Amino acid sequence: MNIEELRDYALLKSGATEGFPFGEDTLVFKVGGKIFLLAGLTPGTAFNVKCDPELAIDLRERYTEVQPGYHMNKKMWNTVQMDGSLTRKQLCDMIDHSYNLVFKSLPKTIQAQIPAN
Repeated sequence: MNIEELRDYALLKSGATEGFPFGEDTLVFKVGGKIFLLAGLTPGTAFNVKCDPELAIDLRERYTEVQPGYHMNKKMWNTVQMDGSLTRKQLCDMIDHSYNLVFKSLPKTIQAQIPAN
């Protein structure tokens, strides 16, 4: 998966928005105003996703491409290298998990304003 494919996939999520709040090198995706994915735009691209703490540890133990979240809460965020070692499905599953965690944490009134996919 390259950065264009990652962007296209993230924007398929219901209510997903993109922006550059941290500068032009980091693409940020949000749902309901909350971040679910950050992606670096520099060579050696990686992305950060939110993760259930137990699953975060499991993924880090299974895959060297998954590390504690860079510049993030290391308990709940992972940094994932897009070097071709992980399959597209594995990367998409991590993005889906992050989106779902963030969406479920939103107030019900905001959830109701986001159309279902």
